[in-house]
Amino acid sequence: MQDQIKTTCPYCGVGCGIIAAPQPDGSTSIKGDPEHPANFGALCSKGSALGETLDLEGRLLAPQINGVASDWDNALNVVADTFNKTIAEHGPDSVAFYVSGQILTEDYYVANKLMKGFIGSANIDTNSRLCMASSVAGHRRAFGSDTVPGIYEDLELADVLVLVGSNLAWCHPVLYQRIVAAKNKRPEMKIVLIDPRRTMTADIADLHLAIAPDADVELFNGLFSHLFQHGAIDHDYINNYTNDFTDALDSARELDSEAVAQRTGLSLSELDVFYSLWAGTEKVVTLFSQGVNQSHSGTDKVNAIINCHLATGRIGKPGAGPFSITGQPNAMGGREVGGLANMLAAHMELENPHHRDVVQRFWGSPKIANKPGLKAVDMFDAVADGRIKAIWIMATNPVATMPDASAVENALKACPFVVVSDIMSHTDTTRHADVKLPSLGWGEKDGTVTNSERRISRQRAFLPAASSAKADWWQMAEVAKRMGFSSGFNFANAAAVFREYAAQTAFENNGTRDLDIGAYANISDKEYSQLSAFQWPQAKGQITEKIDKRFFAEGGFYTSDGKANFVAIHAPKQVAKTAEYPFTLNTGRTRDQWHTMTRTAKSPRLSSHIGEPFVEINGADAAALNIQNADIVRVYNARGSIIVRGLITERVKAGQVFVPMHFTDQISANARVDQLVAPLTDPISGQPALKSSTVMVERFPARHFGFVVSAQKPNVADLPYWTVARAQDGWRTELSTDQRIDDIEDFATRLLGLPSGYPLLLFRDHHSGLIRAAAFDGEKLIGALFIGTEPVAVSRNWAAERLGDSFTDLASRWRIVAGHPSANMPDKGAIICACMNVGINEITDALRAGNHTVASIAKVTCAGTNCGSCKAEIKVIIDGHTIIAAE
Repeated sequence: MQDQIKTTCPYCGVGCGIIAAPQPDGSTSIKGDPEHPANFGALCSKGSALGETLDLEGRLLAPQINGVASDWDNALNVVADTFNKTIAEHGPDSVAFYVSGQILTEDYYVANKLMKGFIGSANIDTNSRLCMASSVAGHRRAFGSDTVPGIYEDLELADVLVLVGSNLAWCHPVLYQRIVAAKNKRPEMKIVLIDPRRTMTADIADLHLAIAPDADVELFNGLFSHLFQHGAIDHDYINNYTNDFTDALDSARELDSEAVAQRTGLSLSELDVFYSLWAGTEKVVTLFSQGVNQSHSGTDKVNAIINCHLATGRIGKPGAGPFSITGQPNAMGGREVGGLANMLAAHMELENPHHRDVVQRFWGSPKIANKPGLKAVDMFDAVADGRIKAIWIMATNPVATMPDASAVENALKACPFVVVSDIMSHTDTTRHADVKLPSLGWGEKDGTVTNSERRISRQRAFLPAASSAKADWWQMAEVAKRMGFSSGFNFANAAAVFREYAAQTAFENNGTRDLDIGAYANISDKEYSQLSAFQWPQAKGQITEKIDKRFFAEGGFYTSDGKANFVAIHAPKQVAKTAEYPFTLNTGRTRDQWHTMTRTAKSPRLSSHIGEPFVEINGADAAALNIQNADIVRVYNARGSIIVRGLITERVKAGQVFVPMHFTDQISANARVDQLVAPLTDPISGQPALKSSTVMVERFPARHFGFVVSAQKPNVADLPYWTVARAQDGWRTELSTDQRIDDIEDFATRLLGLPSGYPLLLFRDHHSGLIRAAAFDGEKLIGALFIGTEPVAVSRNWAAERLGDSFTDLASRWRIVAGHPSANMPDKGAIICACMNVGINEITDALRAGNHTVASIAKVTCAGTNCGSCKAEIKVIIDGHTIIAAE
């Protein structure tokens, strides 16, 4: 048996345990850890495919200075000297760090210590600002601390589970499947989905409220008012443990039921069903995610939700409470160590002089930041206008993910000094780096992450470092030493950093702060190596692997008087659409991809489900704009323009469109959707409103559409629309152009990277506009083109699977050109289950054979038997087949 290493998934905030086993052939087997309390052995499609993403292709393997390979000593000296010189000439606020929920807590801790305690500025912010800042701000306003009161078990114990702005089925699939299992055991459990889109999460919902964008405040203010009117208030809890109930109630009652219905786009009957269900059920959990947080009123949304739970005392109890689900694997860990520009380490407050004194004395630092730093959007504005002259970006890709992304790119182009630490050599951001520093990737690095229920788990190394890559905490510690701060950064290893962080959480705490893991302040390196997942708080002398700690059932808030604060919330001003830009743009994730795809794009099967950027548009809008399904579509506003595939669907309402956020210039011609997003932020949290910008949509005047499979990455740079994805033995590419293709031989050989005159099998029908070409190296297929004047109807996965196959006779080669599979080349169709590589044709075959339930199809095809995130799509296929059969 190979060595098995227990570690933690690097994707979403569920924090699943993984068992990794390096194999003799260099591969790594991946399976879920059945003992980990977050996932009990389950993994989603992304986690299951981690072993396919560990190659060194595209990795940054050595430091680079101005694009030239260097060594660590020179690169670190350049960074330290430039930061020191910039600070000496322009002050500490002229430098900044922009970090990431992808780095480990130990990395976050060292970065925060260096910037706030030794440089003396709070100009350190994180991409978690883009996903969790409004939750943090809402928690702090209500509870006096950034405390998530509940645990995952509450989602299973609730009698009513309300999912707000969360596509849990795709974005947190393992947690979603825990909820599915709970509902199967207790069918009386009710689930409400509140989301403008009808996502796959709606499959499990008893009630889907297709709320108008950014109307959550009005909805939950209406609920608060309803609770009071119908006697569902817990007066004892309010009187004993809270402040400002009356003011919050008065603000909630500013809108009557008709006004709430008008603002939310919901009917009075829908509101009554939801409100009655909430009011009449004691065990209610309200789980919220990016649809709440990524808003110009995100903090108010959070507090509107919390107000309802405080008013009913439904908080900190089994199956009851507000629950913020984090997006990234270590967004919570970053919050713990002060990774946000307006916080200090160990949940201490930057604006609190006593807390600043505590942190400075613990660190023994020469100074301490005494005012909040610049939050993400403001930080890049300061880079643009020259206030920030040196920035260090770690493990994130802001040129693709920040709002007004093109402005961010221009800011970095103009910045005098840009450092980027990353595992990949080429990203949309690293192309603007003066110094590139190679970081350890997942499987190589060592440390801890904290998931959404405050559970700290270990990420362990099971692979050697990629060439000269180094841990992020080590990079920062070495720069700190070179800046003259040696005494504070002599960490021998990640365990030493963790011990210091644990000690800081306990330092002069005495129960005054929620975060306390002092029980681990003196653990040995061996104990750190063997550390099991645990949930905080665990103060000194309280160490236990299972504590299942909830907060606030009997008060105990971290405010000055120990009481929670109701917050008076007023209905926000909505983002106005115009005749010029009449659509509301929503952005988000797809099922099998992660962030900007630097990792997931390496896995062919993760791209087999959705392999190109798209815009979802309602059928009525598409008809009005003369857009057909699968057309190439331009989405634009005054900030920029993207070109993506059109997907006509009833999942979005008229007047709304949805575009995924994953696609970068490394993968697609022009699909960075965040360049269209306005830099509008929540005034309290500073979190960008990534889901409510306004755009226009129009059909791109495509003359040709194409699909290509090729053994080597195709040459597509001169095409207006292309997107590439990995295939098992090469690449698959979608393309389109508004130019006429006259010389097909030249076009095909250039696209496939073949020498001029390379023999091709060609077919062209001038009447229909069909163009087909195939290239072979001996008997092996090395490339095929399928081009037409309409979107090409060829099975993508079937064609991609033919790469590298041998074709010994002319007839079989012509079948490739024709795009028709033979009996010995079965066509799976579009992949529905990425875990088990099951296509739609296999599912429909099972349906025709009499399998009419998700369970029976799973038994026949294995689809849905791993993570289960495809089950909703399988059900859609079943329902569609049933309707067709009945006609």
